[in-house]
Amino acid sequence: MSKLTVAILFGGRSSEHTISCATAGGVLEAIDRQKYDVIPIGITHDGAFTLEEDDFEKFVMDPANMPEVHDNGTRILWPQSTATRELRYLDAAGAVHSLGDIDVVFPILHGRWGEDGTLQGMLELAGLPYVGDGVLASALGMDKHFAKIVFSQAGIPVAPGITVTAREWASNPRLVAASVEVLGWPAFIKPARAGSSVGVTKVTSPADLAAGMASGLAEDDKVLIEAAVIGREIECGVLGGRDGGATRVSLAGEIVMTGHEFYDFEAKYLDATGADVVCPTNLTASELASIQDLAARAFDSIGGTGLARADFFLTETGFVINELNTMPGFTPISMFPKCWLASGMTYPELIDELITLGLQTAR
Repeated sequence: MSKLTVAILFGGRSSEHTISCATAGGVLEAIDRQKYDVIPIGITHDGAFTLEEDDFEKFVMDPANMPEVHDNGTRILWPQSTATRELRYLDAAGAVHSLGDIDVVFPILHGRWGEDGTLQGMLELAGLPYVGDGVLASALGMDKHFAKIVFSQAGIPVAPGITVTAREWASNPRLVAASVEVLGWPAFIKPARAGSSVGVTKVTSPADLAAGMASGLAEDDKVLIEAAVIGREIECGVLGGRDGGATRVSLAGEIVMTGHEFYDFEAKYLDATGADVVCPTNLTASELASIQDLAARAFDSIGGTGLARADFFLTETGFVINELNTMPGFTPISMFPKCWLASGMTYPELIDELITLGLQTAR
């Protein structure tokens, strides 16, 4: 059986560049080399597509020295029409080389300019099959404001909140503060289009509002301000259906805070004692059925076809969706693969499944 050629994309221009690199390192280490030839393509902070070494150890997560894509002078030359899948590159001296035909692209990018539909659109224009969700689902999943509108329309409970643009904040901060008073303190300020909890701030009083808004607006030109939801943080993995089948949802996991007030960037990636990622977690049969139904409905509501991690709060009155992440953290210890492992799918098998879905999905 001939091997498939997979181009793995990682890095990118967003503030989640280093997390993308670490995720790619996990995939590069685990992907079945008996089935796949791999072409690692890094995207620098400035957006240059470079040919990278096929060495997962370069991208191991290290809080003291986070992995990055550095500009090595090479440049990827994408196919110029849908008539070919040949991938070429310029070396640092300017000579052109062929990398052969690619069968599928695996974009492991978090945040804007990678997870938000922009890269997916580029790949569709080039006629290249790719892993993950399509343009619309990626854009909706990335934008928390519009995702909440879609979830609400689908009858999925969402946290009370408001969306505030940079212009609205600059023109009338008192009106924003009054709106937050109605929501109640504490509240969370989140950039609308960022992930990994970058720019997220918990504000407990009006005195905190300006600093929280500055942090959120540094990542995006609009933010969500949501009332704090009291409940357990429960998450599960979602996969598109095979051969036209139904959306699949894993067993549920739980974020158990141990050293931080909430699950911020440091707790997720830099402080090993900040939180425990537990999967499977303890839920009743009816609770598990409920979250799996809500996760599938959320995924279907945005037109998902690839993968997602569905994040919920389990409150006294039931589940409230926090967000749907269409390219979740994918290192072997991340929640998404851990939940699928608990559901009977190993990490290499999960990579296989995602590639298969990418090849099957008509774009």
